[in-house]
Amino acid sequence: MDAKMSGSSDTNNNTTGDNFEIVEPLGKRVLIRKDKDKKETKGGIRLPDNIEIPTITGRIVAVSAEIESDPLIPLKKYDKVLFNPKNAIPVDFEGDNRLFVVELEHVVAVFRRNQ
Repeated sequence: MDAKMSGSSDTNNNTTGDNFEIVEPLGKRVLIRKDKDKKETKGGIRLPDNIEIPTITGRIVAVSAEIESDPLIPLKKYDKVLFNPKNAIPVDFEGDNRLFVVELEHVVAVFRRNQ
């Protein structure tokens, strides 16, 4: 339900070692780690460094308690999803800013394997 990320040391805490910050989405939201932008087309053409194909897919890192307890919402941690990044809220934990809090209504598809 939550994601633990190493963060900066807490000035109010005198212990040594890594401190962790927990990101727990609230309401009907999920925390998504966006997939890296592609540097190559499906046909195998390598793109110049200044051009990337933007991706709107990622993996769910954490789900809110509200989503987790609702059996009608088919999302869980580690699901690969397609989402609308327009209203996604970036979480500034990593240098490449690939973590986003996304409202459930902006998750438009989940990828499943045929069984």
